[in-house]
Amino acid sequence: MVDRKHPGHVFDVAVVGGGASGASATYHLSRAGLDVVLLDRNDLNTEASGRNAGSLHGQIQHEPFLEEGAEWAEEWLPALRFLADSLTLWDDLSDELGTDLQVAKKGGILVADDVSQLAAIERKVALENRIGIPSRMLSADDLRGLAPWLSDTVVGGELCPIEGKANPLLVAPAFARRAVEAGALVRTQTPAVGFDRDGDARVIRTPGGDVRARRVILAGGDGMPDLARHFDLDLPISSGAVQVSVTERVDPMVAHLFYYAGGKLTFKQAQSGTLLIGGGWPARRNAAGEWVVNPDSLRANLAMAIRIAPMIADLALLRTWTGIGNGTPDHRPIIGPVTAEGDVIVGFYPYMGFTAAPLMGRILADLAQDRDPGLDLAPFAPTRF
Repeated sequence: MVDRKHPGHVFDVAVVGGGASGASATYHLSRAGLDVVLLDRNDLNTEASGRNAGSLHGQIQHEPFLEEGAEWAEEWLPALRFLADSLTLWDDLSDELGTDLQVAKKGGILVADDVSQLAAIERKVALENRIGIPSRMLSADDLRGLAPWLSDTVVGGELCPIEGKANPLLVAPAFARRAVEAGALVRTQTPAVGFDRDGDARVIRTPGGDVRARRVILAGGDGMPDLARHFDLDLPISSGAVQVSVTERVDPMVAHLFYYAGGKLTFKQAQSGTLLIGGGWPARRNAAGEWVVNPDSLRANLAMAIRIAPMIADLALLRTWTGIGNGTPDHRPIIGPVTAEGDVIVGFYPYMGFTAAPLMGRILADLAQDRDPGLDLAPFAPTRF
């Protein structure tokens, strides 16, 4: 019997990063019959993939659309198409993985409470329609028909019908579990601290010993800049902690994923009945340098939620937690080989990597097998910066 934990064993592929994208890639590779090992510096799903609010995004995010402008939005359309294609995979993912991932795709609604906000939303909808996303404008009456709990101040907005939500605590573990069933090896508490070559194999140095593989996939999220530097590549990935809050349970009321055109807000209801309130408000560091809840952000975030949903003002807030938000300067993903031999591949989707994970894992698995992923990856090249 082959001892795959022996330092001399050579895997077909080693995946570095145990979030949703890394676990998805491991699943697809193991299902294809490859000898795969998944390495994570902590435990699976403990960083961005497991600490987000579970939003499934499929529209141009309103804040960068306003801040970056029309030219940026045009160039970002391939990244939006990536999200839309990934969203189609979510439809059957619970059945495929044998786990109820609590996927609900009732659509996403961007709410405006000032008529001056509507012109930008209309331009954004037109761009989404151009690549086949059936977004449409909503009147104030449309909004109240879909969500009678909304504030009387709403004047209109947008419906993006492909959006929704899922449970982020379940997705990466489900991918990993099915990968193990197909023969993958998972090693947690195993950070990659260095890389070397040994013949046709890459050697991954870890505190617990070397790991050898013919191909390496880097899907380390927050750790990607450090990992890429081992291959003389400077990836401008930003990292910062944001926070999400959850209320007590209430009767079903919020069917859609909601955003607010006037500021940072995502608002939705989990299957359990709790309301999840987020939107990218920053956490803060304490004296020890640890990320902790920022009360100023909390107050602002809750005030914004109450502005669009006044009926939540008296609900009890159960907890607020922090999660890591990673970005790139152009908001586009980074996908492709980073070595001349093509044997080290990176995969990273900024800000909305949870939504992108099912497709990201499939594409990384294709690249590791020298298969055409069926997608033009030129806009996402790691060398573009």
